[in-house]
Amino acid sequence: MRSFPLFLVGLSLFAQEPAPPAGRGGGAAAAATPAPQANPNDQILKALDDVMWVQKLSDIADVDKVAYTSLPPAHIPNRTGPGAGNPLIIRAYTFIPKKMDRSKKQPLLVLAHQGIHGNVSSVELAHVIREMMEQGYAVIAPEYRGSTGYGTAFQNQIDYGAREVDDVLAGRNWMLERYSFLDPKRVGAIGWSHGGSITLMQILLHPEAYAVAYAGVPVTDLVLRMGYRNAAYQAQYSAAYHIGKSVSEDIKEYEKRSPITYAAKLATPLLIHSNTNDEDVNVLEVQRMIMALKAEGKKFESKIYENAPGGHMFNRLDTKLARDSREEVYAFLGRYLKP
Repeated sequence: MRSFPLFLVGLSLFAQEPAPPAGRGGGAAAAATPAPQANPNDQILKALDDVMWVQKLSDIADVDKVAYTSLPPAHIPNRTGPGAGNPLIIRAYTFIPKKMDRSKKQPLLVLAHQGIHGNVSSVELAHVIREMMEQGYAVIAPEYRGSTGYGTAFQNQIDYGAREVDDVLAGRNWMLERYSFLDPKRVGAIGWSHGGSITLMQILLHPEAYAVAYAGVPVTDLVLRMGYRNAAYQAQYSAAYHIGKSVSEDIKEYEKRSPITYAAKLATPLLIHSNTNDEDVNVLEVQRMIMALKAEGKKFESKIYENAPGGHMFNRLDTKLARDSREEVYAFLGRYLKP
């Protein structure tokens, strides 16, 4: 694996083939909400962050930025145009501990980043990835469709709870195909918030792919979520470039994209964390998921923290409480992945 100089990273990002422009019909709310334009500095900031990942973790890990293909775009305005149905190109960060014995089978963690339009940020996640390296895990962190840092067209390919889940699963498969020392029977899924939702969808829809999973403060029920979030937030989902309809116009579509709908399918060891003062994913949403799993007679573990400092970010911070909470996560994962 290799380090990548800043100018090469920048060239690789700006030279990539753009995804087809977004476009999808919908109701009145969709028509009123145009597709957002990416921050013009996002690609530069992403190129800089590529370098920061190497600077922050190259002492403990081999860090790389890779590209693989996933499902075609969900939003294709001109389906007869050249290359309209081509697979979407997904970028991902890979981290492999320098001390990992590659002559033996080793465990893998698949990390889904947070944020509807977010990315794998070294500012938010470098200390967490470092801990994963110290635990003895290889890690892949995909920048699934809708992530920022790759231009407007890619950002507006968001497909919440649908093809973004396939993008992350494709990253898992790519990692196993690329590195023969990784054990397909010892793969874990992990994520917080939106990433927690993707984690849940992966294990509920593809239980054969994962030995264990952790979902921190996960979005679990989009129908409920639209009820307690404001109109501007709701408009992101009903916009033409996204789901294209409001929850009242197509409740089934929102259910289809919600982990709670598939509670009966749980067959993977699972740990869920939430926080009573979470200002983003209300604890009631996570509690409903927990109740749904219990109603289906599923075995899993959960913990709801009481007013933990940090709210939604409580156990991703670099505080003692956050570190202790993540130790609980690693202990749970370790039971099944045996790093």
